[in-house]
Amino acid sequence: MKEKLHIIPHNHTIGTENRSQLLGHEPLVVWFTGLSGSGKSTLANLLEQQLHASGILTYILDGDNVRKGLNSDLDFSDVSRVENIRRIGEVANLMADAGLVVLSAFISPFQSDRDMVRSRVGSQRFLEVFVDCPLEVCEQRDVKGLYQKARAGEISSFTGISSPFEAPQHPDLVVKTNESSQEECLNQLLNKIKPLLNQKL
Repeated sequence: MKEKLHIIPHNHTIGTENRSQLLGHEPLVVWFTGLSGSGKSTLANLLEQQLHASGILTYILDGDNVRKGLNSDLDFSDVSRVENIRRIGEVANLMADAGLVVLSAFISPFQSDRDMVRSRVGSQRFLEVFVDCPLEVCEQRDVKGLYQKARAGEISSFTGISSPFEAPQHPDLVVKTNESSQEECLNQLLNKIKPLLNQKL
């Protein structure tokens, strides 16, 4: 029988509201989800540049970067993918509690995982952005050569090829990178985010 953990959270004097007042903006987790090659990381990078220039404290959590450190012990099985997103969700929640605007760019293929993160972070400071791009366009881009390897059987459980991607049922924002320019997509994001930060951009 697993020993019961005696964990009693401590209530600290300084909280999220105090940090928001100090930073001059509300915290937010912007969760980019979509196929590999859809443009998640590109949009997160463009958005961070714009927010940073406007005095917003940000941090990008990106799939490959996180797997090099925090989640280096995980593979790409369904069980590990769930744990991957759970850990990232916890980190994003801590960063949001610190007052940051967190830009999370992950395929995060399962709806239940994204719902779990939303529940953990809180709907009032969680924005799910579906970076919607057709599979054939993502394959044409294939800047990392991953689709080619997946088609050749060199990568197993690859989202969109041998593993499913569950498109968001009710995303807060849909950005179609195959139909709109990067500037247009960025403006969509800013128009959605601006009122949530309670700070003039």
